[in-house]
Amino acid sequence: MPKPIVAIVGRPNVGKSTFFNRLIGERRAIVEDVPGTTRDRLYGASFWNGRDFTVVDTAGLLFGPEEAGLPESELQRRTREQARRAIDEADTVIFLVDGREGLTAADAEVAEILRPIARRVVLAVNKCDNPERALNAVEFYALNLGDPIPMSAFHGLGTGDVLDRVVETFPPLEAEREETPHLRVAIVGRPNVGKSSLLNKLIGEERSVVSAVPGTTRDTLDTTIMFHGEPVTLIDTAGIRRAGRIERGIEKYSVLRTLRAIERCDVALLLIDATDGVTAQDTHIAGMVLEAKKGIALVVNKWDLIAKDSHTYTAFERQVREAFKFVDYAPIVFISALTGQRVSRLLEVAREIGRNRKKRVPTAELNEFLRDAVHDQPPMATRKGAHLRLYYAVQPQVDPPVFLFFANDGSLVHWSYARYLENRLRERYGFEGTPIVIVFRTRERKED
Repeated sequence: MPKPIVAIVGRPNVGKSTFFNRLIGERRAIVEDVPGTTRDRLYGASFWNGRDFTVVDTAGLLFGPEEAGLPESELQRRTREQARRAIDEADTVIFLVDGREGLTAADAEVAEILRPIARRVVLAVNKCDNPERALNAVEFYALNLGDPIPMSAFHGLGTGDVLDRVVETFPPLEAEREETPHLRVAIVGRPNVGKSSLLNKLIGEERSVVSAVPGTTRDTLDTTIMFHGEPVTLIDTAGIRRAGRIERGIEKYSVLRTLRAIERCDVALLLIDATDGVTAQDTHIAGMVLEAKKGIALVVNKWDLIAKDSHTYTAFERQVREAFKFVDYAPIVFISALTGQRVSRLLEVAREIGRNRKKRVPTAELNEFLRDAVHDQPPMATRKGAHLRLYYAVQPQVDPPVFLFFANDGSLVHWSYARYLENRLRERYGFEGTPIVIVFRTRERKED
C-alpha cells in the first residue's frame, strides 16, 4: 500500500526546508536566509498518529522576473508548472506562509494555484514563535484556504497541530487496501534504457510513447494483463537520474513518482543498457528497491546490439554479478525489447519471484534447519567471553519473508552470522529474487 505524499509549498524563504528537516528528523535540506536555496526536490519518510507518509520539500515559487533573471512569461510558466506537478503528485499540500512578514502578494499568487484543491491544503503560518505573531496569523484567513495554524518550524511550536490536520486529510487505511491483490511488476531503470519499449512488447500494443530522447516518460502507467490465467499489473516509470542531474520542474517530480511505483510493486524489473554496461546509477536504483524490500530481477536490455563471441555472455554476467553483489539473489535475464528476444521469460521470472516472496517454511522444518546450521557453524558472540545460544526460529511474516531467531541474548549475534543463515536458507529453500529479513530476539527467562 503506497504511503501518502505530503508536499510543502510556498514562496521562497518562508522556512520550508527547516520544516522539512524537522518532519524527517534529520538535517538533510540546506537552510539559508537566501531565497531559492532549495534547487532539487528532497523527499524523506515521516510518521505521525500511526500513519507513515512521504514528505517533499519543494523550491520556492517565484512570481517576479528579478529573482531569477528570466523574462516574466518564462518565469511564470516554470513556476506554475512546478507548482502544478507538486500539487498533482501530493495527496496533501502544506502551504507554508511567513507570520513574521505577514500576508504578501506572492502568498496570494500561491493561494490561487491551491484553491481548486483547497480540501487537500493545510495552511501553516511559520515563524510564530511568540504570542503576538500567533495572534497576527488570523490575517491569513483572507487566503480562503481554511483555518491558518500558527507554528514555528525552528522551535517546533505548533508543528503537532499542523500534522494532526495533515493526517486528517489522509484516506482511511481500509480504503487504501486492494480488494483483489495480485502481482504488480514495476519496470525501472535509468532514462532511455528501453522501459517503455519493453512494456509495449509485453502487452503487444503501443501503450507507452517510445522515443530516443531520455525523459519521455514522466508519469507511471499501470497496465493489467492476464498471464496464464492470472492478472499481472505492469507499471512503467520515468527514468531516475543521479540527484545532481535532476532538473527542476517536471522531471524532479517524476522521480518521486518512480519511488512510489517501487514502493507499491511486488517485483521490480531493473533494466540495464548492455551498450553502456553497468553504471553507478543502476546500482543506486537497485539499492532503492532493496531498501523497499521488494523483489528484483536484473534485466540486461539491448543485448542484440552487442558483438558476441563464446565468452561475451559469461564475461558480462560476471560483471553484473560483481556490481550487484549486494543483491546476489537477483536473477539475470538478457533480452532485447526491440526484437522481443527472451522478453517472454520476464513475466515467468517475475511470477516466480512473487511466489518466493510468499513462501512460508513450516516451523518444525525451520527448526530442523536451524539445528543443522548451528551444528555446521556454531554462532560466535560479538563480545569476548560471552556465550551465545540460538534456541528456535519461526517465520512470522511473508512478502517479504521474515525469520525470527530466538537467542539467550540477541544483541550478541554478529552480522556475519545473519549473513550465514541467509545463505543457508537460500541454499535450502531458494527465495530467488526476494530479500530475506532476519531478526534476532532475546528469549525471556521463565522467571521474568
